[in-house]
Amino acid sequence: MPSSTSRTTRISGAKGTRKAPALVGEFAAEFAGTLILILFGTAVVAQVVAGGIGGHDSITWAWGLGVTLGVYTAGRISGAHLNPAVTVALAVFKGFAWRKVPPYAAAQLLGAFAAALLVRWNYAEVLTAADPGLTIKTQGVFSTLPGNGTLPVDQWGAFRDQVIGTAILLFLVLAVTDLANGAPAANLAPFVVGLVVVGIGMAWGTNAGYAINPARDLGPRLASWLTGYETAWRDQYGGLYFWVPIVAPLIGGVAGAGLYQALIARHLPRPGEPEPGRIPTEAV
Repeated sequence: MPSSTSRTTRISGAKGTRKAPALVGEFAAEFAGTLILILFGTAVVAQVVAGGIGGHDSITWAWGLGVTLGVYTAGRISGAHLNPAVTVALAVFKGFAWRKVPPYAAAQLLGAFAAALLVRWNYAEVLTAADPGLTIKTQGVFSTLPGNGTLPVDQWGAFRDQVIGTAILLFLVLAVTDLANGAPAANLAPFVVGLVVVGIGMAWGTNAGYAINPARDLGPRLASWLTGYETAWRDQYGGLYFWVPIVAPLIGGVAGAGLYQALIARHLPRPGEPEPGRIPTEAV
């Protein structure tokens, strides 16, 4: 990651000198990228839940496309974390500056909040028709619930699920973006990361709705509460639930990144070393 200050700095490279984005630019990019992600994600759930159009597969694919397009939007400027769990994990294991963690997380939260407000406004008529009381029935459009609000999963089951799901996410994000590990070429990494999210949604969406991102859940949850969902902070059992998709992904993200470092990254050849099982060209 290029370092940032309150002013632009200059980076020398093979193609000359260019300006590195200031922190304000990184903040804007994280806001915009997360905005794109949540615009696609919450809108598709509104379409399915309130409009009766589509189903589980359209939800998983739209969330994955939202991730892909969000990463393409912000990647060049900020690295496109779009997720506080990613930001914290990169600070722990990849040297990302801790001083930038709060502004990145704030930008992600604000982007998710703004996107959810737009979706809430656009789908207001449909949501009210499907659920006049604005209850748990359509709360899942904006934020997650244990067992998706209908299946017998308690808070701790959802907590476990979010730790595992976010660990998978970070493990694979590091795997497909690690240049030493054969990362996808031709700028295809955002597309592959989107497919990772599709896969997690298809395989790990039952117990807790695969938030795997504190900003993705908290921002829309706050937007829904401010616009009429009085039980937004609670689950279908009446317990305070909002903390689960915040705390569990942060733990899971660090765990997944740590596993990648321990199982894969530490065994990759360093620059100048031959790859395992290959003969150095100098010896031929």
